[in-house]
Amino acid sequence: MGDPGSTVVLCVECQNGVIGGESILPALAEDCGDLVERLAGLLTGARAAGVGVVHATLEGLYPGADPGPARIWRVSAPATAGWAPGVSATRVISDLLADSDMVVPRRHGLFPTSATELIPVLCGLAVKTVVLTGVSLNLALPHTAGDLVEAGFQLVVPRDAVVGTPVGYGEQVLKNTMAMLGQLTTIEALLAHWSATPAAVESERHG
Repeated sequence: MGDPGSTVVLCVECQNGVIGGESILPALAEDCGDLVERLAGLLTGARAAGVGVVHATLEGLYPGADPGPARIWRVSAPATAGWAPGVSATRVISDLLADSDMVVPRRHGLFPTSATELIPVLCGLAVKTVVLTGVSLNLALPHTAGDLVEAGFQLVVPRDAVVGTPVGYGEQVLKNTMAMLGQLTTIEALLAHWSATPAAVESERHG
């Protein structure tokens, strides 16, 4: 599942306006259940093992920008009209954010890897393995997974750290799409893997 030093956990749109208290997608937020709690545990373990954490967020379109023809944009554009950098809806959910994390926002497009600086940033950090988490398995995660694999990253997907709506559909995407692109695992297995690595043991010894 990759060496911690060259691995990052990528959290996609785990922000207040998507799965938090200000969600514009209430069905998705409801289907997330205790996702934030599970992710918080994963991210805490990742940081302790020396794994980087990157948050990909949507900060809203630029004023006057055409959202494009996709139906999801036509539906969501009015709800995100007030989104901008620094607005509460665009911020990472506080329980998931630490000072050491990196936030890579975007102001266009449906997916965090499409014509953004995210992949160049990961390359600049010498990342080899990306642990993909967040939302959603309906659109953003499958496309992001494809872009990451195309760019040469090893992809790991903890099935209890991602969500689609309805939940049953998300399970089908995991089985029939995500499993074709990367390694499916669980949060528990990832944490066990990281805690058993020499880097994690050395960190604990000097902690």
